[in-house]
Amino acid sequence: MTSNAPRPTLDQEAVSEHFTTATRRRTPTALWTALTDIPVLLADNRRLASLLTNARAEFANLLAAARATVHADDDGEPDPMSYLRDEVAAHDPIDEDGR
Repeated sequence: MTSNAPRPTLDQEAVSEHFTTATRRRTPTALWTALTDIPVLLADNRRLASLLTNARAEFANLLAAARATVHADDDGEPDPMSYLRDEVAAHDPIDEDGR
């Protein structure tokens, strides 16, 4: 996992263990424990879908700005990099070290 990857909000190993126990034992307690994981899994799925949607939108905006920059340069515009600068400025500010 990279430092930019979303942090897990649930213990996947525990969820897997609950499911395995429920399928093996089939006791009411084991089945109920596995069932209570479903809302947590659904919430995490919604969270991850939202993060993916945001990442795709940011990528699309940056790609559009890059394409606009290339076309503006081809058309001889005086400041073609303005498209990229504007889009990058919409993200986290860059510090003095360029990070």
